[in-house]
Amino acid sequence: MHDLVIFDCDGVLVDSEEKSNQVIVENLATYGLNLSVDDCMSMFVGGTMTGVRDTARKMGADLPDDWTEQIYTEIYDTLRAGTPLVRGVSELLAQLDGQGIPCCVASNGRPEKMQITLGQNGLWERFQGAMFSAHLVGSAKPNPDLFLTAARQFAATSPVVIEDSANGVTAAIRARMRCIGYAAHDDGTQLAALGAEVVSDMAQVPRLLGL
Repeated sequence: MHDLVIFDCDGVLVDSEEKSNQVIVENLATYGLNLSVDDCMSMFVGGTMTGVRDTARKMGADLPDDWTEQIYTEIYDTLRAGTPLVRGVSELLAQLDGQGIPCCVASNGRPEKMQITLGQNGLWERFQGAMFSAHLVGSAKPNPDLFLTAARQFAATSPVVIEDSANGVTAAIRARMRCIGYAAHDDGTQLAALGAEVVSDMAQVPRLLGL
């Protein structure tokens, strides 16, 4: 039995990825870089906004120095308008609570973003003291430090990670942690190739965890 479940935030706990990437697509188009939402998600999900900026510039977008703050403001405004939980998350969390298995969140996103999305759904309060942001830890996925920091805080010897991105799965594998890959928008081939056990529905997770 696992003694800690580490959740990614965007795309795993909250259904925010398509909303955020639609904002990025529309913003980058104003700077001459035209991408589809699918292209944007394929390139940027699980990364950092600094990484998005740097890649977009290499692709020809003439982004201003304050672009990162600009896009965060636009994304936050969109997410505040409504960001639901991923289907099945509430039931999964209830089952984990029933088994007494601790949970935490480890995200490349800023704490402010997690407060906006998790706060709409009652999870900001639930995860107080159990949220790890790359912006505070000082290390982002695919580096394993974010997950290793979480495991150390909980003194976990058998943690499992639930992720939806290549960077997240890579970080989990580098941390030598079991990883469940949640693939809601494709067949999960990439996540599986990186070492994740792929599911398409959160209702599949309890069986994998032996709940």
